[in-house]
Amino acid sequence: MTRLDLKVEIDDKSGFCFGVVGAIEKAEHELKATGELFCLGEIVHNDEEVKRLEIEGMVNITKSDLDQIQHKTILFRAHGEPPDSYQVALKNGNRIIDASCPIILKLQKRFRESYDKGETIYLYGKPNHPEVIGLNGQIGNKAVVFGHLEDLDFQVMPKKITLYSQTTMSIDSFYDIVRKLEDAGIDVTVKDTICRQVSHREPSLKQFSRKFRKIIFVAGKRSSNGSVLFNVCRQENANTYFVSSPADIFENWFEKNDTVGICGATSTPMWLMKDIEKKLLSL
Repeated sequence: MTRLDLKVEIDDKSGFCFGVVGAIEKAEHELKATGELFCLGEIVHNDEEVKRLEIEGMVNITKSDLDQIQHKTILFRAHGEPPDSYQVALKNGNRIIDASCPIILKLQKRFRESYDKGETIYLYGKPNHPEVIGLNGQIGNKAVVFGHLEDLDFQVMPKKITLYSQTTMSIDSFYDIVRKLEDAGIDVTVKDTICRQVSHREPSLKQFSRKFRKIIFVAGKRSSNGSVLFNVCRQENANTYFVSSPADIFENWFEKNDTVGICGATSTPMWLMKDIEKKLLSL
């Protein structure tokens, strides 16, 4: 018996979404075959998973690096890329492994169609998020991107807009924005593009968080989805702690015989949650 004898359970609904699973599988397949792969940006917003793949031979590159790399294999991650990424990579004789999530590819197509119809497009999301950069790049960066309602000036906005969302934003926040825009007299054509693989996790996480005295939420610090889902858990259970690795856990968070639930973002690998479980069971 350990000192604290914690009772620990991992949420079986947490972990990678299917888009991330597909990207990881494509990366692993290429690494096993050739031992080398260049990934444009982090394949997933989780440092521990990125480190694991780097050990296998994956090299993370930036957009500026892309101009210099020639005759290599480059993976485009699940977040999707703007057209110029394809143009530069192919111009330099590179082979592209396109791991863009099918949901993102459909969203990019819808984005282009709205623009071609002459619609005024607003995009609720994080301006520097790779998915948002990839989306806005489809239409020459003509969409107005905003992360908070306070970023908008209702007095100068057009009276009719088409509103899209980054797929990992909170569905409650999205519809709250819709209501406030309409209350301000703006005609909003709503394009609810929030991924249901993400939004459907919210009710199950609420239920999961209420079952335990303490919650350990596992995600990368830069994970947009992780930030949203962590707050969902914390609203249900004030004793919710955000960690990115076993090293982030402190023994003084717990009391003897505490019940502890472990859950995570759509960018959190199951192996990492199991490592967290081992750490907790050793306390």
